[in-house]
Amino acid sequence: MNQPLPGQPAHVPVLALGDVLLVSLQGELHDGLAEQLQQDITHRIAGNRVTGVVIDISGVDIVDSFLGRVLAEIASTAGLLAARTVLAGMRPAVAITLVELGLTLPGLDTALDVDRAMELLNQRGS
Repeated sequence: MNQPLPGQPAHVPVLALGDVLLVSLQGELHDGLAEQLQQDITHRIAGNRVTGVVIDISGVDIVDSFLGRVLAEIASTAGLLAARTVLAGMRPAVAITLVELGLTLPGLDTALDVDRAMELLNQRGS
């Protein structure tokens, strides 16, 4: 398992905005950090009245097969716990890479930015 590089955070902050969790990914997500993030989100959904999760990847330059799998697993777990996941801020180069790798992200809706992701979750909630 990869360890964080010096200067990298030991965890990814998960912010609560009402009944929505907001996660902002910055840079590379090493194995241990990804596992911790999955556990944090799962426990926060189960322990609170969370109906949505927004994952902002605008600070991510590259989405490889590992990160794609992690995002899909977070969405799948959240869905089983009755929370909807929206991926926000995907750069065009990241979208192209995902298509080239043949990666699908089942259970994930997408939005151009966090504001639109929140609107998307609010539309479904009403």
